[in-house]
Amino acid sequence: MPSTLSAPAASSPALRPDERAGKYLTFVTGKEEFGVAVLKVREIMGIQDITEVPQTPPYLKGIINLRGKVIPVVDLRSKFGLRHIEYTQRTCIIVVQVKGVSAPLLMGIVVDEVSEVLTLVPADIEDTPDFGANISSNYILGMAKVKGKVKILLDIDEVLAAEEIQGLGAVIQ
Repeated sequence: MPSTLSAPAASSPALRPDERAGKYLTFVTGKEEFGVAVLKVREIMGIQDITEVPQTPPYLKGIINLRGKVIPVVDLRSKFGLRHIEYTQRTCIIVVQVKGVSAPLLMGIVVDEVSEVLTLVPADIEDTPDFGANISSNYILGMAKVKGKVKILLDIDEVLAAEEIQGLGAVIQ
């Protein structure tokens, strides 16, 4: 099945491990644990009513009203091609700030559960392995090795860079 993540128009240069070091909010989606830079996180909230928007991609769950501001919400399970599960008490929406076309954009991502905040040093981070010519991994900053487990560090700007999402963001802001 083809990935729903789109490759950026121009390939961005890989970051060195010391540039990727810092604090990450980790969360679980499916069977894997992911991390996103804390500096990108604006808020963590429990799941709430999401207003569906017609004729949007399946991973775009809709929009929410966050203190008077309408923000789009993406289900990360669906975005990553994982099967849908019912939301639980541990399901969260992480509000992140991503690069928009003309200005930063707030977006929500639905995750199975939030884990912890980790401080990663360069020695904890390895480069993303090469998955082959036909598989884009531009949305992965690297792999963190913590307590014998691997956590996938996401470049949230790339994960949420799909043109449809950016276009929706421009319409609702």
